[in-house]
Amino acid sequence: ARNLYKLMAYKDEYEVARLLLRGAAADEIRKQFPGGARVHWNLHPPMLRALGLRRKLKLGPWARPLLVALRAMRKLRGTALDPFRHAEVRKVERALIDEYRGMVQRALQPLSPATYDLAVQLAELPDLIRGYESIKLGNVARFHERAAALEEEARRGARALPLSAQV
Repeated sequence: ARNLYKLMAYKDEYEVARLLLRGAAADEIRKQFPGGARVHWNLHPPMLRALGLRRKLKLGPWARPLLVALRAMRKLRGTALDPFRHAEVRKVERALIDEYRGMVQRALQPLSPATYDLAVQLAELPDLIRGYESIKLGNVARFHERAAALEEEARRGARALPLSAQV
C-alpha cells in the first residue's frame, strides 16, 4: 500500500504549487527572519524546459496568484483538460500506477512461503523511483529492468509467479 501510494502521490506542477503555498513555510521564514525577508522561488517549469529554457526562473511575490491558480487547477490532473498531461514524465507516472497494481496482483496469486521473498521484492520496486523529470525517467528504466529480472528469476525458479514479460 505504501509503494502504491508513492506512485499515486507524484510531485507534479499542481503539487509543487501547493507545497510552495503552505502556510507553515511562511511561518518558518518569519521565525528565521524576524525582521522580514524577501522570498523568491527558483523554478524550472517542465513546459518551458521543453521549449528550450535552460535556466531556472526567479519568481517573487508577484507570482503568488499564479501559484494559487495552479494549485486550484489540481482538479484537472489526469483529465482531458490537464495542460500537463502530454508531458512524457506525466504519462509515465500515470501508467506506472496500473502497471504496478497488475504486477503486485500477479505476484500475489500464487503467494506461498516459497514465493514470498520475490513478491516482497516486486512490491518494493517503487522505492527505486525518485527524482524529477529526466532523473525520474532514468529511475523508471531501472524499475523496469529490475522488474524484468525478478520476473525472469520467477520463470527460472519454480515457475511460481505467472508474471508477463510486459512489465
